[in-house]
Amino acid sequence: MSECIDRIGEYVAGDRSRFEASRLVQDAVMRNLQTLTESSQRLSDDIRACEPQVPWRELAGFRNVIVHGYLGIDLAAVWLVIDQDLPPLAVALARMIARICHED
Repeated sequence: MSECIDRIGEYVAGDRSRFEASRLVQDAVMRNLQTLTESSQRLSDDIRACEPQVPWRELAGFRNVIVHGYLGIDLAAVWLVIDQDLPPLAVALARMIARICHED
């Protein structure tokens, strides 16, 4: 999941116009969002419970929107996810990884 966030960051480089102007970038971002959201569903309940502020259920729902393209994909909404939702998710994932690695 962290790798997907890193890749998305690399593809868009914090630039909304870059994202909006390139179907190639959009496709790459959407693919990584799909992988990220599908991966989130594979986490155990115990692991998810460590970060209760992460909207795990909404992530699963967003996966369905991406995969099935309900009502088309709204690029402005996807950008909001990239800009507003991925940074705190990346922080939560880093804490989860640190916690898991510390337990080993």
